[in-house]
Amino acid sequence: MKFLFQTKPLILSSIFISLITIVSCSDDPEDPIVENEEEVITTLTYTLTPFKGGSPVVLSYRDLDGDGDGEPTITNGTLSAATTYTGALTLLNETESPAESITEEIEEEDADHQFFFSTTVSDLVVTYDDTDDDGNPVGLATSLTTGSVGSGTLTVTLKHQPNKSASGVAGGDMANAGGETDISVSFTITVE
Repeated sequence: MKFLFQTKPLILSSIFISLITIVSCSDDPEDPIVENEEEVITTLTYTLTPFKGGSPVVLSYRDLDGDGDGEPTITNGTLSAATTYTGALTLLNETESPAESITEEIEEEDADHQFFFSTTVSDLVVTYDDTDDDGNPVGLATSLTTGSVGSGTLTVTLKHQPNKSASGVAGGDMANAGGETDISVSFTITVE
């Protein structure tokens, strides 16, 4: 009986230490908490509708595995000279079923996203028609104006968590934006 009373504290201590060890080992460094994770984007569509009426021009990019490797499908476009277009971007994650609307996610997290538009087409200008809650540009809605006849590329880049207060960023200059690139697509544009 004396043996049982002497070992009871030892047994309880062992159980207590084991429980502490188990609980302290439950934080797995392999599973960090991720906040505002970057999006998987398989499809980007930029629909340009002439302001004064006419058929829209649809520029599209589609990479169904979402990794940017392989051969994505790209639809380029022909625009009319000296014309203003209303631009609308839509983005999807088609690795999900049904497809997940990344456009809605960007609208909800607009302070953490901004599109940038760069072009080698002379006289082609893209301006922002939407802003986040702080009055900074987003780029889901734009105006695109063409000038003279020509051709080149229009690159659409989505930045995740850019520094929207950095020099030039509000005007569409990506040089100081920082952040991560969610997607960047170059379209061949002909203006005639």
